[in-house]
Amino acid sequence: MDSVRMDGFDFVFDPSACKSCPGNCCCGESGNVWLGQQEVNRICEFLQENHIDFIEKYLHRVGNRFTCKERVSEYGLECVFFQGAERKCSIYSVRPSGCRAYPFWDYFKTNPEHLIKECPGVKNR
Repeated sequence: MDSVRMDGFDFVFDPSACKSCPGNCCCGESGNVWLGQQEVNRICEFLQENHIDFIEKYLHRVGNRFTCKERVSEYGLECVFFQGAERKCSIYSVRPSGCRAYPFWDYFKTNPEHLIKECPGVKNR
């Protein structure tokens, strides 16, 4: 698989590294994975959950937005959808746009050293 480049970022990303990664982007420090209504709908359909149960079980409200809940694991905090034993995402095919965009987050434009420590697929240009 070819490395991915994106304008404004001083690194390239090799998605094939995800196969050997233990899921560093899904666990560690606390963070917010924001979900919009379309993403909630798509995940509810995938999990065959009604919206009320889904929100109560998997999401946390911050102001007027929803983010995925986290749970404590041996690796720190992990996303509620992360399957720690298998080291994979249980909703990967319908994961939120923030997850799909990783590692090309604005935060990493000014903090690439954090990303290089976290993601084995990231290399300086």
